[in-house]
Amino acid sequence: MEDINLTAKTAGLKIVDKLTQTQDLTDEELKVLLLCEDEQVIQYMAQQARAVREKYYGKDVYLRGLIEFSNYCKNDCFYCGIRCGNTRAERYRLSDEQILDCADQGYDLGFRTIVLQGGEDPYYTDERMVPIVRAIRERHPDCAITLSLGERERESYQRLFDAGADRYLLRHETADKEHYEKLHPAKMSFEHRMQCLRDLRDIGYQVGCGMMIGSPYQTVDHLIKDLRFMQSFKPQMVGTGPFIPHKDTQFAHEQAGSTEMTLRILSIVRLLLPDVLLPATTALGTVDPMGREKGILAGANVVMPNLSPTGVRGKYLLYDNKICTGDEAAECIRCMQLRVSKVGYQVVTSRGDHISYEG
Repeated sequence: MEDINLTAKTAGLKIVDKLTQTQDLTDEELKVLLLCEDEQVIQYMAQQARAVREKYYGKDVYLRGLIEFSNYCKNDCFYCGIRCGNTRAERYRLSDEQILDCADQGYDLGFRTIVLQGGEDPYYTDERMVPIVRAIRERHPDCAITLSLGERERESYQRLFDAGADRYLLRHETADKEHYEKLHPAKMSFEHRMQCLRDLRDIGYQVGCGMMIGSPYQTVDHLIKDLRFMQSFKPQMVGTGPFIPHKDTQFAHEQAGSTEMTLRILSIVRLLLPDVLLPATTALGTVDPMGREKGILAGANVVMPNLSPTGVRGKYLLYDNKICTGDEAAECIRCMQLRVSKVGYQVVTSRGDHISYEG
């Protein structure tokens, strides 16, 4: 048995070396890494992922100031706490003035990326959203503006880009159509989600995609398909974190995704896409008190403290037990700086663009 384990360990280490050198593996080799439970192989993969991220981005960790401005959503995704069918959700919308005040506060605290995130709220037409983006751009011309507003039409994405948005986050959630349809109602289209990502890239956004780790019905083959999709799409950002159930969804009693699998995925994504911007997510910090630190040590280089007013943070609950819902923005940034420095990295005041960005 010891010889078999030694052989498996040697094979795992060789696969990590191949991935580091070639940025590619066979499906079988990816499966070996995804299912690997050998701590030496896992730590070696994380070590290689850190070396690659430091080659491109040094020891810097980039802050994104997150403003969750609306928890209304027209969609009824089966896993999401703010789905339209959740009648227990306490709904809110921030006013334009509140959104701009949050952006101003974030700028004063040192944030140079502002992220506007909300459910797919029909209230926020282009006529309402474009002036908000334009106002932030005029107030803070040296900031990057990231949007996470879900699926819209190409014309809408273009108008927001022309108003000053730089980046767009749209998780694909899963690259398998059949799996997608098990997580979403019939009126939502896998094809449209993928078309939105292509439109965003064609317009010129720095684009982020990503998936949930451990979502219901997910298999290792689904994860391999996700990795293949990202390998071909070549996003500038990948947002991936563990699935966490919400008590008011049909997946309330499903098991949460694991910290261990999420960390393996982070390291693999870093080695597959060496220059990608890769967040250590709040969801990872929710399933594990040290999750964000572990994410940074697995190859991540972005964190996203919350700039939303404390009075609404507890209402933007995509999943249960979300951390940092009561912290003031200044408290969030101090906490993040301390956490990042403890694992040997540094939070920096920078837009933190993808290295391909030419301004």
